[in-house]
Amino acid sequence: MEAEKWGRRIRAFRKLKGYTQEGFAREMGVSVSLLGEVERGNRNPSDDFLAEVAEMLDISVDELRPPLDR
Repeated sequence: MEAEKWGRRIRAFRKLKGYTQEGFAREMGVSVSLLGEVERGNRNPSDDFLAEVAEMLDISVDELRPPLDR
């Protein structure tokens, strides 16, 4: 469940910044399949992965963090 939330947030911010999945993966130096797995929630992103995503999107990891369910 948590991986799915991270994935949706990463995908939304990536699209907001105008990146295609292929272009973003290439810029990050990861495979499109890895990025796709994270975005679909099939794989939990590591702390290093999240830090790199946030840096590339020019946002903080806190901004990227999914809101808490209430």
